[in-house]
Amino acid sequence: MSKYSIELELALDAAVKAGENIMEVYNSTESINYEKKADDSPLTVADKKSHNTIIDFLKETNINIISEESKSIDYDERKNWEEYWLIDPLDGTKEFIKKNGEFTVNIALIKNNKPHLGVVYCPVKKILYWNDHEKKVFKREGEDQVELTKRVSVNENEEGLRVVVSRSHMSEETSDYVNKLTNPELISCGSSLKFLYIADNKADIYPRFGPTMEWDTAAAHSILNALDINVINLETGRELSYNKENLLNPYFIIKA
Repeated sequence: MSKYSIELELALDAAVKAGENIMEVYNSTESINYEKKADDSPLTVADKKSHNTIIDFLKETNINIISEESKSIDYDERKNWEEYWLIDPLDGTKEFIKKNGEFTVNIALIKNNKPHLGVVYCPVKKILYWNDHEKKVFKREGEDQVELTKRVSVNENEEGLRVVVSRSHMSEETSDYVNKLTNPELISCGSSLKFLYIADNKADIYPRFGPTMEWDTAAAHSILNALDINVINLETGRELSYNKENLLNPYFIIKA
């Protein structure tokens, strides 16, 4: 049995089961009730159910866990963690409330402040993406499973690049960046699906000039890294890192 295979199987099972919990809420009512968190972002009963489900699965691993819906953990306590789970039980809550299907379950294993394993599940389409310890990336849709392969890299000077942008957070800086490209094709979607559009060769560039948290990006970041695609911190020009004192990400860009 390969290293981390048990942890990965638990994460895969947790993501799918959490997705089932989310869909029970999604399909049970015409309009979805939500409350506002301290940062003014929405929180639904589906976020809470998904969180509880994932925690129940992952606690078997005896690895520390950070979740968007957990109580915050003091930096002095976590700064020396060599590995931990980083989860977003429902990424794209705004899209969930709008009922447009563009939300995901994100589970990442961070090792030495870098994404090591990533699992992303889209409950509406029942599509599961993940990478393993050997940097292989898989996509499972229904009964069909394929291994994703590395892409040919793109250049910003190319014409007609497919640029994926946030459906809910289109910023002025993003518009300025897009306007410098030659006849780009804009693709709007929510949640970590934007990363996966690049992994799946449905988009070429994702510029993010807007706020994200570490749990929003970690799982899909791991999948991209396994395909040799970088998530570049626009402040430093280096790879986005994790377990910072402030879990808010800097602006970043992804180019296939």
